[in-house]
Amino acid sequence: MNDELKTGLWTQFGATIDTLDNALRDCPQELWEEPVWPATQVPERPRVWYVVYHALFWLDCYLTGTEEGFLPPAPFTLIEQDDLGPIPEKPYTKAELKAYLDECRKRCKATIDALTDEAAARRCQFGWGECSFFELLIYNIRHTQEHASQILLMLGQRGVSVQDYVTQAKDRI
Repeated sequence: MNDELKTGLWTQFGATIDTLDNALRDCPQELWEEPVWPATQVPERPRVWYVVYHALFWLDCYLTGTEEGFLPPAPFTLIEQDDLGPIPEKPYTKAELKAYLDECRKRCKATIDALTDEAAARRCQFGWGECSFFELLIYNIRHTQEHASQILLMLGQRGVSVQDYVTQAKDRI
């Protein structure tokens, strides 16, 4: 795959992961278990820690291109694949999620570094549809950014000072 395309893909994907990292870091501990959305929008009202976990779980899973055989690292579980399942009984800590984020970031960069035309064209199937691995990477950027932005919006509405918009990854390929 063209190096210019890989560089552009990484600088934007890395910026998205950096944005999620900022949201995780900027969230004060007293808001860690607060709902991200009002109860009128989402009855189950996911908490900040769970939205971070959800974003990281799918970031990691989508980097494999399949749900089949995917396992997140301990202490995390496959709970995200069970739409009707309960959320974990105790919140994941910021340290646990930061470590997972750092691993996902490294894995994402390595995946893009190694991306070939054949790998980019590989077909990927999920419950929501089928696409090429390249399109899945773009979808993954959008999904991760959506949840990072939701958290940052909630923090801003609560008067928490958050980082400015991240335009490019802090490192390049």
